[in-house]
Amino acid sequence: MLNLAEMSLHLGVSKDTLRRWEREGKITSLRTPGGHRRYEILDINKNKEEKYSIAYARVSTHGQKADLERQKQMLELYCSSKGYKYELIEDIGSGLNYNKTGLKKLINLIEENKIDRIVLTHKDRLMRFGFGMISQICSLNNVLIDVINIGEEKLDNEKEFVNDVLEIITVFSARLYGKRSHKNKKILEENKKLFNGI
Repeated sequence: MLNLAEMSLHLGVSKDTLRRWEREGKITSLRTPGGHRRYEILDINKNKEEKYSIAYARVSTHGQKADLERQKQMLELYCSSKGYKYELIEDIGSGLNYNKTGLKKLINLIEENKIDRIVLTHKDRLMRFGFGMISQICSLNNVLIDVINIGEEKLDNEKEFVNDVLEIITVFSARLYGKRSHKNKKILEENKKLFNGI
């Protein structure tokens, strides 16, 4: 029988993951008189699935499909050369868009403890500004991020960065002008009341 910390080390997952698995009914534990968890190794190993890697490729627009194909080829070659069992996930969308289909699937796989590694050609392929957040999620779930930095993407990255900055400016401008127009409407309404009262 192993305690929570020992089983966490034995399986290479966090203590929180073990607790979550138990809540979801994926594993069971016995409790000591003091309420501490004890795990039977055979019981846990029955529930342990073989993990695999995710090769993740992303471009911002449909016009960059050639770059997407290059990324996929690089990732497949790299994963094959390392002997990784892997699945390829691709996305087309801004590095600021957190609602991409592939990214959501990737986060679900991390949370379900099905993968052990994410392979990227460059760090910003995963996310432009939220990379630290995804890194933290991966760290909590014992998932490695393998950034291989293959190929020269400087020009494409500069174009994408400009597009991302323009997207941020557009969002904040819309909010700012939206607030101003709302403010202006209020001022106009108040002025109308004042002038009608004269």
